[in-house]
Amino acid sequence: MKDLFSFDIKANCSNTRGRVGSFITPHGVVNTPCFMPVGTMATVKGLTVNQLAEAGSQMVLSNTYHLHIQPGEDVVAESGGLHSFMGWKGPILTDSGGFQVFSLANLNKIDEQGVEFRSHRDGRIIQLTPEKSIEIQMALGADVVMAFDQCPPYPASESEVALACNRTHSWLRRCVEAHSRSDQALFGIVQGGCFPALREQSARLVSDFDLPGIAIGGVSVGEPVEEMHRIVRELEPLLPNNRPRYLMGIGTLREMAIAVANGIDLFDCVLPTRLGRHGTALVGGERWNLRNSRFRHDHSPLDESCGCFACRNHSRAYLHHLIRSEELLGLSLLSLHNLFHLIRFTRAISQGIIEGNFSEDFAPWNSRSPARHTWYFP
Repeated sequence: MKDLFSFDIKANCSNTRGRVGSFITPHGVVNTPCFMPVGTMATVKGLTVNQLAEAGSQMVLSNTYHLHIQPGEDVVAESGGLHSFMGWKGPILTDSGGFQVFSLANLNKIDEQGVEFRSHRDGRIIQLTPEKSIEIQMALGADVVMAFDQCPPYPASESEVALACNRTHSWLRRCVEAHSRSDQALFGIVQGGCFPALREQSARLVSDFDLPGIAIGGVSVGEPVEEMHRIVRELEPLLPNNRPRYLMGIGTLREMAIAVANGIDLFDCVLPTRLGRHGTALVGGERWNLRNSRFRHDHSPLDESCGCFACRNHSRAYLHHLIRSEELLGLSLLSLHNLFHLIRFTRAISQGIIEGNFSEDFAPWNSRSPARHTWYFP
């Protein structure tokens, strides 16, 4: 596995903990910091793999629970694995299904063995254990697979979060024992809610497994955003420096910039395509509702600084027309633009770290920064 996966730090920020890295996988190199598009059902909604590549996507995500239900990991394996099934040649990461323990809490029962789900599609009972999650992920064939964990909700009592942590650590041991594909990297997940002692304990236990990468889970689940920043800031010294660090479920510019400043390398979020499907575009760090009548006669590009297909070829008026007409093309174009926007931002952060201006030009945490109003532009 060491021959197939490695992580090298290419540059460090002298004023923050930010770093530029290179994560080598069997299907290519992921240059970090990196935003990863979410393709839950082996597709990033509304976009082709060529469009993903055009937007600069390096690594995409799919989901174990949802692909197990439809079409089934056996179908994916028959096609040669996820890469062949969805036609994506670059690296892929699969979530373990652990997030569905949180998001589908009303449809599941949790015990020490694992989780019993009632399928949201047809009501059938599904047993997902650490071993089953790994079995499914090995059949799917992603480059990076995630350990099965329990993500506690917010708010939850310290005793409830401690119980979830203990299960997460116990399940991680079982995941490590069950995982046998040398061409896959298994990442462990740090839990602990907003309780510093539990987070520290989890970080140390997960780090001791010396896995190819490590993730911070249990954030963006309802806690105040400043709590998330505190968690990441306090965890950074406890995480392995020579492994990629993945902050799960984060995809807003401010939060990514602050997380990078605290040593995070990888991000994912459904935000860009979800906003696009609802007629919203990310422009200059703002969210624009293209249904708004102010765009009806606006024939300028959506974002003159953006090089995506939508901004190169179409006007705000045309996009407004598509959205108001409920044309699928409009939703696809906005999703593409939003994804391009976030990836462009992480590339600009990388360049800022390399050139030594990250702490000045990407400093939303510093109200005195001269670039505080324009830090989101490359």
